[in-house]
Amino acid sequence: MTTSIFDALPAADADKVTAAGTPVSLPQGWSPIGEKTLADKAYILTSGEVSVRSKGTEIAILGPGQIIGEAGIINKKLRTATIVALTPLQALHYTREQLTRLIDEIPSLAAALEASAAERYGNS
Repeated sequence: MTTSIFDALPAADADKVTAAGTPVSLPQGWSPIGEKTLADKAYILTSGEVSVRSKGTEIAILGPGQIIGEAGIINKKLRTATIVALTPLQALHYTREQLTRLIDEIPSLAAALEASAAERYGNS
């Protein structure tokens, strides 16, 4: 999957989403999200790649522009996968509260997240 979440947003909305995030650097091998844990944060990758693993099996590799951790927040459920940094990462960090507020305030973000989920999970 190579589609950036920002591709689906008007420039002004993309700027708002970017400005709301906290830039972070994460080392290779780090696991910022663990399966069956509380959905309390999400990230938009700005550089690097991550492995998405469910029950120990890699199900996807995601890179720049991709959002991770949002599904548990949106669905109000425990995490369904573990994320492992395959390379050093640069990302924008969002708390559950920040992401929820952005979804409420920016309709194009809500639509982009729905489209991303449909692409990622094969929903229509």
